[in-house]
Amino acid sequence: MENNRPELTKEQLVKAMKCANADELMALAKSEGYDLTKEQAQAFLDEFVDRELDDALLNKIAGGCLTAAENGVCYAVGGCAWHL
Repeated sequence: MENNRPELTKEQLVKAMKCANADELMALAKSEGYDLTKEQAQAFLDEFVDRELDDALLNKIAGGCLTAAENGVCYAVGGCAWHL
């Protein structure tokens, strides 16, 4: 399945992560030319809530050795040395 969503810039992502709620994110998205439903906005924000990490995962993140292959996500905004 092809992904037709436009790529977000680093600046757009940083702004989006600062939104306090779905309504704020929807307004930001609209100002940037994107249409988001409230459910989509909330799902995006839910990705950044505080989460409990087990000790093994925390050690990998703190030591800088967690790879996208292990977790499916690179937490560094704009990528990291392992994925450039």
